[in-house]
Amino acid sequence: MALPTIAFWILAAFTAVSTLFTVLTRNVVHSALGLAASLIGAAALFILFGAQFVGLAQILIYVGAVVILFMFGIMLTGTAVRPVVDNDQRPAAALVALAVFLVLAAGIVSSFGTKKVRFQVAFPTVQLGHQLFTTWVLPFEAVSILLLAALVGAIVLARRD
Repeated sequence: MALPTIAFWILAAFTAVSTLFTVLTRNVVHSALGLAASLIGAAALFILFGAQFVGLAQILIYVGAVVILFMFGIMLTGTAVRPVVDNDQRPAAALVALAVFLVLAAGIVSSFGTKKVRFQVAFPTVQLGHQLFTTWVLPFEAVSILLLAALVGAIVLARRD
């Protein structure tokens, strides 16, 4: 077996296990950390397939912003103190998840079968970075100012007087 194939199966197993951990754990903080691990695994798969920008953007945006936002929300609302947030619908949810997996797997196998999928990077990272910081620099900076204003607003709302 080739090295990229071995790396793919290791990363796929890591992502699947951390995703299962996210869903099956009863602690909200552990679930958020499992989500971060599964998103890092998905980003590593993107990088393995040659989409470096998408993988790094996923780490920066999802792990570095969204999961941290979840963690701040958990800390500020105090839901981490609650012992268990659960109900009796786990078997039904597992059955629905299995059905969705089987439908998606059947669709993928029927679409591709035994064909080899060739991955081609449409926009190399260097070209994308050049476009982002030359042609699209004004919208890029506008979004950064908007995010900074949202961060300052969240700090003002969350602070206790």
